Amino acid sequence: MHDKPVTSVVIAGGGTAGWMAAATLSRSFAPEALKITLVESAEIGTVGVGEATIPPILPLNAQLGIDEDELVRRTQGTYKLGIEFVDWGARGSRYFHPFGSYGADLGGVAFHHHWLRTREGALDDYSLNARAALSGRFDRPAEDPRSVLSKLSYALHFDATLYAALLRERSLAQGVEAIEGKIAEVVLDPASGHVDHLSLADGRVLRGDLYIDCTGFRGLLIEQALQTGYEDWSHWLPMNRALAVPTAPNGPPVPFTRSTADAAGWRWRIPLQHRVGNGHVYSSAFTDEAAATEALVAGLDGAMLADPRTLSFTTGRRRKAWHKNVVALGLAGGFVEPLESTSIHLIQRGVVTLMSLFPAAGFVQAEIDCYNRLMQTEMEEVRDFVILHYKQTLRDDTPFWRQVQAMPVPDSLAERMAIFAHSGRVLLGPGELFRETSWVAVLLGQGIMPRGHDPLADAIPEKDLRLTLQRMRAVIGRGVEALPTHADFLGRLSVGRHPTT
Repeated sequence: MHDKPVTSVVIAGGGTAGWMAAATLSRSFAPEALKITLVESAEIGTVGVGEATIPPILPLNAQLGIDEDELVRRTQGTYKLGIEFVDWGARGSRYFHPFGSYGADLGGVAFHHHWLRTREGALDDYSLNARAALSGRFDRPAEDPRSVLSKLSYALHFDATLYAALLRERSLAQGVEAIEGKIAEVVLDPASGHVDHLSLADGRVLRGDLYIDCTGFRGLLIEQALQTGYEDWSHWLPMNRALAVPTAPNGPPVPFTRSTADAAGWRWRIPLQHRVGNGHVYSSAFTDEAAATEALVAGLDGAMLADPRTLSFTTGRRRKAWHKNVVALGLAGGFVEPLESTSIHLIQRGVVTLMSLFPAAGFVQAEIDCYNRLMQTEMEEVRDFVILHYKQTLRDDTPFWRQVQAMPVPDSLAERMAIFAHSGRVLLGPGELFRETSWVAVLLGQGIMPRGHDPLADAIPEKDLRLTLQRMRAVIGRGVEALPTHADFLGRLSVGRHPTT
């Protein structure tokens, strides 16, 4: 087994994770080179509430050959320019985490240092994304790099169930075999400890060289069979329940996600074309389901289209995302709560990283170790960024907020917070998902105002700098005014005309 090439893959579970893996593998390998089988059970169902994404989804869809206009039409999608955070840093406060960048770097120094030096206007005034989002406008980036509108950066909101269906359609067209069935037993090879085959409830047997576990939180292969272990992050991220409910639209969809902090967690609002996705993520140690449901329903701005669904989870990661001949993707590999819309991205990173280390001739432990190290780093960086939203707050109005404000945090995050509080610097590792704009938006938005700034920013005379910043704000303002409304952009898509930039 260890020295023959991998010629067959069995994907256990469908949903976004299973079908994203199937679509990527079948796009990369001819059916005669790699036999791909996906088994899913209608009895089990999928989580299906991951409605918000971040910008790296766009190149993945392009790589899969999915036309974006078709995707938005097929998934009832809308566009996302960032996330608005309400009541997070303090009750009554709000800030915007934009995609893209703030202003333009000057003299080789990151823009926010010039803003920290002068405090000329609000920081959001220098974000094309924030200003467009909050005025309900959207367009794809202009192709002319001289235009300020070329700086727009965006992601998508979509119906995750419809997105998985689109990936399924493409996968089947590319030769993937789909099997309806329930996995009754995962049978291990007694000599190697690898998965030998899956036994289905109806007696069928599925064999593959490589197995991809997309069975959600259960981790049927990676955990129940291989007992890989789970690293629990609840002491930093105590949210362990979510309620999700769709509502009827209330006005045109806004081009951003909204997150509103609550007494023991937070509530999301994600606008799609045909409905609005809403949810309440909370800690059962600080509130119960009845109170959480009441808070969710009280915050809705449209009629409920279904009863709230309950999800339970433990934030953390599988100790090994790849163990023996099983790779865990999506919720089977771990879960960082959905605050920054990273769930679909972490599936994507898992698939793309697997492709870069695909076992061409059996299983080499060094490649498996490399995969696990890369995915651990990716998840821990996302974890730290999400913890920041809880730790750095002025809220002390409930036991929940008092606990998270006082909790010790990972050294990696504590160091970043201390450096930013002192000098406004954001130190990033290579390849980190969240870049300088994201950290600056959340650190400032949650209430850390640095005591100083990069001294290199002082090289520009203050009078000249203020004039430059005023011009920047004016250019961005004119750019936003030239954009169509988000609703108009979507309207042009729905009738099949390609919007112009």
